Amino acid sequence: MTMKVFITGASSGIGEALAYEYAKRHPHQDTTIGLAARRSGHLQALQHTLETSYGVKCEVYALDVRDGDALTAAAQHFIQHHGTPNVVIGSAGVSSGTLTENAADTDAFQAVMDINVMGLVNTFQPFIHAMHAAAASGHNAQLVGIASVAGVRGLPGAGAYSASKAAAIAYLESLRVEMLHHNIAVTTIAPGYIRTPMTNINTYKMPFLMDVDIAAHKFVSAIERKRRFVVIPWQMGWVARLMRFIPPVLWDYLAKNAPHKPRINVE
Repeated sequence: MTMKVFITGASSGIGEALAYEYAKRHPHQDTTIGLAARRSGHLQALQHTLETSYGVKCEVYALDVRDGDALTAAAQHFIQHHGTPNVVIGSAGVSSGTLTENAADTDAFQAVMDINVMGLVNTFQPFIHAMHAAAASGHNAQLVGIASVAGVRGLPGAGAYSASKAAAIAYLESLRVEMLHHNIAVTTIAPGYIRTPMTNINTYKMPFLMDVDIAAHKFVSAIERKRRFVVIPWQMGWVARLMRFIPPVLWDYLAKNAPHKPRINVE
């Protein structure tokens, strides 16, 4: 079966693991994976590994998801040379501890929101019209956004990240309903703690921490089942359900002394 996938944030973490997972599931020349991220060298190394180890074809797009024109050009190139992708995955994301009281964190707030929210819009928009036509012809067409459990409730010291992931969840829900008219599935994946470079800097305990390759396997299984919204690992799904219904006064009491994510430079 022909499989065409386009993934942003593919140079590390969840995006890279998803590229490996698709190559493992569809290890033949009928599989094409578009790899988009800022770090060209990492993408080229990944391309070489996937092509030599699994026989898939890869296209590398060194770009920043904040650059809508670059993503439009990448989408046009991919479609022109390989056809409309079956699945487009917006996996690019950043996280940093932020405090509104610190003027120096304002730029970090902007960067986190731009990458984690507008990056999804920029990723999906240039593919949608082609996916309309593909879906009308009976082909699978699916958009996938990586959100986070951190978007369920606001976490202290992570205002930018929580806000961006809450916005991503709401945006993806809106998009899912919009795409129903075109038979394009939309899947929101809200991970808990996944072992990636993003979580490696955390100095606090991370319950239900999952290795990224295991997470990617579960993500792709959920995508193939066209899940609308899924929290992985499942234990964090129950935590998320509980978080939604905690009254604000109790949430404030429980969360006020929660550990803060380290501050890092976000560019």
